[in-house]
Parts: sequence; C-alpha cells; structure tokens
Amino acid sequence: MSKLPALAHRMAAVQPFHVMSLLARARELEAAGQDIVHMEIGEPDFDTPAPIIQAGINALQQGLTHYTPALGLLELRRAIASFYECRYGVIISSDQVVVTPGSSGALQLLMNVLINPGDEVLMADPGYPCNRNFVRLIGGEPVSVPVSSDTAYQLNVEHLQRYWTPATKVVLVVSPSNPTGTLISKQSMREMAEFVKQRNGVLLVDEIYHGLIYEDAVSTAVGLGDHVFVINSFSKYFGMTGWRLGWLVAPKAYVEAIDRVAQNIFLAASTPAQYAALAAFQSDSIEIIESRRQEFQRRRDFLVPALRALGFDIPRVPEGAFYLYVDCSAICSDSDLFCARLLEEAGVAVTPGKDFGLNRPAEHMRFAYTASLERLEEGVRRIAQFIGK
Repeated sequence: MSKLPALAHRMAAVQPFHVMSLLARARELEAAGQDIVHMEIGEPDFDTPAPIIQAGINALQQGLTHYTPALGLLELRRAIASFYECRYGVIISSDQVVVTPGSSGALQLLMNVLINPGDEVLMADPGYPCNRNFVRLIGGEPVSVPVSSDTAYQLNVEHLQRYWTPATKVVLVVSPSNPTGTLISKQSMREMAEFVKQRNGVLLVDEIYHGLIYEDAVSTAVGLGDHVFVINSFSKYFGMTGWRLGWLVAPKAYVEAIDRVAQNIFLAASTPAQYAALAAFQSDSIEIIESRRQEFQRRRDFLVPALRALGFDIPRVPEGAFYLYVDCSAICSDSDLFCARLLEEAGVAVTPGKDFGLNRPAEHMRFAYTASLERLEEGVRRIAQFIGK
C-alpha cells in the first residue's frame, strides 16, 4: 500500500488553538445534559444589532450578492474613513482602506506583502496564538518577547531595543490585548513607531478591540507614519463575528500590492456582509453597541474582585476587550490540568495559559466575560466550590 504524501514541513510549527478543543468538550458535555458556564471563548454573547442584520437582509433581497472589488465596496471604505475622522479626529483617504474577510484576512494579506522567509516579527508573550502561526505560514520567524504586568503585558521601546536584530522586519502589537485587555499608551506607541522607523521596519497595530474601552478615550495608531499599518474588525465592538468582516488601513504606497494579493487569495470579502456593515456606523447601531460596552464593563467590575477574593492574582485590571488574564499560581501549579478538571467537575470553561505562549503558561489562565452577569455569578460560585474541595 502506498503511503500518503507527507505534510508540508511548516506544519510542524503550527500549533492548534487549544481553546477550541476545550470548547468542543464543553459542547459534548452540554449535549449530554450538563450545564456549562462559558468563560473561554472570545466572542460577544450578544447578537448582531438589528439594524445591521436588516441591512444584510435588504442586500440579499436586492440581489446585492455579486463580487465587489478586491479592496472592498467603495461606499464601505469611505464609511470607514469617515469613522476615523468622527471618532479619532484622524483624516485618512478611503484609498488607504482595504476591506477583508475578518481581521485574520487582513493579517494574511500583510504577512504576504511584508515578510520574506527568515524575516523576524516581534510580538508580546502572552499574546493571541494565531499571530505566531500567520508568520510561520509564510516562512517568517515569530519572536515572542516575554512581557509582564510591569509593562501592562505590552511591548515598549525598551523591549524593541533588546530584541531587535538585523533580521527583524515587523513589530506586531495588539491594543487592547488578547488575552490581557491592556492598552499601549499613546506615548509608548509613538516611541515604538519612531524606533521602528529609524530601522526601516514596519509597525503593525491590531486594534480589533477598539471601541470596547472602559476608561479614558483611546487614540488610534493610524497616522503615525508611512511604516505603520492598522488592523480592525467588525467582529468585537460591532458584534459581527460570524459575518467575517474586517479592514486594514495601509500607507498608500502599499495598497496596490495588497490589492494584488487579495485578488489571488480570496478575491473579496462577503458582499452581503459589506452592505450590512454600512449600517454599523448608523446612530441607532452605535446606541445599541454602546449599551453593550457598558454591560461588558459591569461584568468586568464584578469579575475582578470576585476572582481576587478566591485567590486569583489580577495585577492589571483590563482597560479594554473582555478578558481577564489571571495568575493562578496561588491556587494550582498547572493551569491546563486545573481548567480540564474545572470543566469536567464543575461545568465551567476557562482557557489555560498554554494557548497564549511560553511565558509562564502553567501559572496563568484567561477568563472571558462574554456571558451574562447572572452566568458569571454562577461560574464564580462553582469555581469557589471547586477550589474548596
């Protein structure tokens, strides 16, 4: 019998998203009749706002189902550019905006356009696991920089000075961050942008959790220079996860190359989703979305003291997103085992630290406050009972 062809060598370095296995097991338990409190998945529990859904329905009924240009629907690109002016006071051209199939599509485009085999991409550890794999899939080298609560779990210019090498091409930062929910200050972002510019590198800023900010207003990295690219998404703040729609803002000099790659990889983002997203910027949609942001803040403000009272260490209260990254070393020595047992024995799903890098993963776990306040209260009660055993 002939053997199957071997997988490509790059696949040896591509790690699975472990939380998906946890979710699959949680679904199995639910199917068997067990009640599960979900605090593992980074997806808002709210449905897409009704005005956005209606706009999508209208597009389907009007036959707006054909391809758009690879860069996206011009009307939507203009709406996104206007959004930056209204929300941040930053003026950009719609020619700089590229609509993509989710923010993952934006990252895929930029990695192909910017990275040669062997080029290094600096990123924070802990961090979103898929970012490392996007780099590996095109032959680049992700360099995970250990960060701590001392720098709000974010990179700063001192990290760049320490880890930059002749092979470094890109610095990838996420603000607010997954899994920590922390922000990069305006001053720190400017310092990193200037450092990268002096070394002819690229600063890539993931802002997909913008909008879900709970304290002071935040500024965007758009406009910090012709070496700065910004990614955003309709998934988190706008509640359009399953619509798979994102965007990127690029310096004009790179848009033609991005267009070429988009034409070859996915041609264009979903047309009905793009028409639906036009309604995301309407006042009635924003009113709904803002009320949900306030609800996420109420959940955060409940969960932080509740988990601290159980012995979890939360050195940094998140300023954005909907995650808590907690130090569980006072409670357990192996977060992976703890989370597995917590699911099986208590019916609470939480993500272990191993999904987010190699920086003390066994001592950390992530709680997503994407369930109702009532369900979070039930989850805390069950965790307390489990720890008490």
